[in-house]
Amino acid sequence: MIQNKPIKYPLSIGDTARLLSLTADTLRYYEKCGLLPTVAKNESGRRCYYQNDISILKFIIRAKKMNFSLSEIQQLLQMRQEPQQVKDEIRLLTAQKLSEIEDHIEELSHLKKELSLLLNLCRGSKDGCPIIEELDSKG
Repeated sequence: MIQNKPIKYPLSIGDTARLLSLTADTLRYYEKCGLLPTVAKNESGRRCYYQNDISILKFIIRAKKMNFSLSEIQQLLQMRQEPQQVKDEIRLLTAQKLSEIEDHIEELSHLKKELSLLLNLCRGSKDGCPIIEELDSKG
């Protein structure tokens, strides 16, 4: 990973992958599916990543960390061009994502309680295994 050094553009695919902790295959995929515009190539046909490419890739990485799907990220990248004109759409998409995450947190909270209960039952059990019995009963 390149750190604490000024970045000298263009970057190779390997340097870009290391800088952003991605794989070269991921970079190629983002380009192939249209998240990243076609990357410039040098005379020998190797990809050359510039500051704008890195900016887009950092945006994609951050959006993925916020659990946006690639399709949603594609929408956000389009909205990124003129955010003031699509502010309501951005807000709606983000509100939907927040709702999904809140639902997921609720599911995980329920799962945590269920697993804690099973662990406690298992500690006090002399016969069988309450964890296996519970998993068998839900099948």
